[in-house]
Amino acid sequence: MTRRILLTGSNGLLGQKLVALLHAHPDVELVATSRGPNKLAALYPQVPFTTLDVTDRAQVEQVLGAARPTHLIHTAAMTNVDECELNQAACWAQNVTAVENLVAVCAELNIHLIHVSTDFVFSGEAGPLAEDAVPAPVNFYGQSKLAAEQVVQAGAAKWAIVRTVLVYGTAHEYGRTNIVLWVRDSLRAGKSIQVVDDQFRTPTLAEDLAQGCWLVAAHEASGIYHISSSELLTPYQMARQVAEYFNLDQGLIQRVDASTFTQPARRPARTGFIITKAQQQLGYRPHSFRQGIALLAQQAEGGAKNV
Repeated sequence: MTRRILLTGSNGLLGQKLVALLHAHPDVELVATSRGPNKLAALYPQVPFTTLDVTDRAQVEQVLGAARPTHLIHTAAMTNVDECELNQAACWAQNVTAVENLVAVCAELNIHLIHVSTDFVFSGEAGPLAEDAVPAPVNFYGQSKLAAEQVVQAGAAKWAIVRTVLVYGTAHEYGRTNIVLWVRDSLRAGKSIQVVDDQFRTPTLAEDLAQGCWLVAAHEASGIYHISSSELLTPYQMARQVAEYFNLDQGLIQRVDASTFTQPARRPARTGFIITKAQQQLGYRPHSFRQGIALLAQQAEGGAKNV
């Protein structure tokens, strides 16, 4: 069965990994969309690309109506947690209004909507969490993503929600760093870094998240799926693993708690996911964090392209 998949946010980290995964798949016709110019044009010239601002209902109707996908994987979002706290109107437009637009048009055109969400819909009091845990966000980003989930669930379109945790990876012309490269680069430069040891996450390799989204589409799955690794780690523990892998000075890593930092948005203390449902129903198999470090090292230092 051929699936015609439209991606939103194809310039982002997850979007780029999905293009890399799906562009040559024999059972997929891929259409990439993003708000800005196509960053992947030189890498994947064969992938059709359309500019799309998902906050614009008319554009959503026009682009989806022309593309007629069977599935839409919605990765576009405002994800900087502090920016969301400080610019709540922009956050709501990008994370909720956009989803209202997509849900309405997907229902009209019978498109299976796969919506990417976050562990930040939870309070952080009781991780790791299964799909039926009760959301209670502690910041505006989490509130916006929970509102978007509720829009998806209340809509008439066929839907699946893929929640994820602390995504890391490398991407082409991607300005934001990640914990692996930040720790590696800081320690190589001889810089001392402060890393929290009182927040718990199950960090997610971007390639694993892309695979999870594809498995949901391939299985025509519906409902909520938790997609992450299965290792519950603190950022401090992650940093120690990075230092060990690259044979760098772990003495430069200062163990602190979250109260050390002043940030506009609260962070949930303990999230992380139980991924049994995705493993059993979808055949999802994530990398370990050490394997993820090795893949990033290969990509960043060996010149590998989206391995």
